[in-house]
Amino acid sequence: MNDEGLRLLVLLTVLFFVGITCFIIYFIVLYRSKQLKNKREQEQQQYAFQQELLRAQIEMQEQTLLHVSREIHDNVTQVLSFVKLSLALAVNSSEDQKKAKIAESRELVSQAINDLRDLSKSLSFEHITRLGLLKTIDIEAARINKSGLIQTILSTEGDVYPLGAQRELVLFRIYQEALNNALKHSGAKHFKISLQYHPELFNLTLEDDGNGFSARSLDGSGGSGLKNMENRATLIGAVAAIDSAPGKGCCIKVTLNPLEQRLYTDGYHPDRLG
Repeated sequence: MNDEGLRLLVLLTVLFFVGITCFIIYFIVLYRSKQLKNKREQEQQQYAFQQELLRAQIEMQEQTLLHVSREIHDNVTQVLSFVKLSLALAVNSSEDQKKAKIAESRELVSQAINDLRDLSKSLSFEHITRLGLLKTIDIEAARINKSGLIQTILSTEGDVYPLGAQRELVLFRIYQEALNNALKHSGAKHFKISLQYHPELFNLTLEDDGNGFSARSLDGSGGSGLKNMENRATLIGAVAAIDSAPGKGCCIKVTLNPLEQRLYTDGYHPDRLG
């Protein structure tokens, strides 16, 4: 091989290795760029999740405070007013009547104290973490039944297991929104709550027998609350299906895969990172 051919071979070899090096550098830069993009998307989803969680906590507390104010006005205040009246009447009563009125008043005051204690616990969203989703809904449903505003029916299926404090908070907020819609807009008499715990699936079904609405209303401003339920369900890896028609009531079903939801350790799903 002459010098000309040797130089050409060396040049081609150098170009080949330069090309390989450039390709490797390009691949590394591309891979790094994708990593940074995924990290930014992850941070954005985490921020969105935390913001939605905070919003749900605030709204839940606001909703609970409204209920607490009604409960104090309608029940505790009336009980204490009756105690006040009973003790005033006892002044001019016989000794036996005084003892009877005092004993009755003590029972009523004890009832008022217990009601206030339960109400104070519900002022914080932390009681969901402590009691769990099922127990919290059970307590709230009993309180609603006591108010006489609507009859709630709670049912469960399967062995109860925790879904994670943040997810249970969002699910409880969805329950509150559905109940609030039933109370304010639907004219419903009954509100059914069903929690189904299966190894491969969790379902929260909320159903009322109210006026119902057209599915097209979800696209207007009147459906913003229902859209919020769908968006919140998506944030925790769940799917919210809303079924309603005029005169047919409304059924909201939130479905969560308990195996998949464990991947949401920080409020995001890795499959959504591109």
